Amino acid sequence: MDGPWFHQDRTAPPDNEDWIWVFGSNTAGRHGKGAAEVAKLQFGAQYGVGVGRTGDSYAIPTKYEAEDRSLRVLSMDHVRGHIQDFLDYAHAHPNLRFFVTRVGCELARHGDREVAPLFAKAPANCSFANEWREFIVAPRRAPSPRPL
Repeated sequence: MDGPWFHQDRTAPPDNEDWIWVFGSNTAGRHGKGAAEVAKLQFGAQYGVGVGRTGDSYAIPTKYEAEDRSLRVLSMDHVRGHIQDFLDYAHAHPNLRFFVTRVGCELARHGDREVAPLFAKAPANCSFANEWREFIVAPRRAPSPRPL
């Protein structure tokens, strides 16, 4: 692997390969909708665990449980910290492969342009939705001209 991989959004990794499903969660670990529900049903995400790895999944919180038990969107500063924690984990585990969903871009309603660049320093063992390609892969620049 020499750089990040990309996949079609709203797909799952091939059955014949081991991947860790990376999804947007809430701090309460209520995995009831979207990629979080897929994590619970297919990748062993443990109900009640909203941060980090359980089973073949890794939860990145994008929402928190308020005092009235409603779920509210975390600030980008908080999300950024959780994404950095994931990146540290992915770098520390080069033997694992991570299938990263569009964390925070659906139910938490953050934009791809806002979230995807936070993954720009991801290791080569990560795969991202095609929608994030332009934000993760730095465009190649033409070499600077030099006088002849």
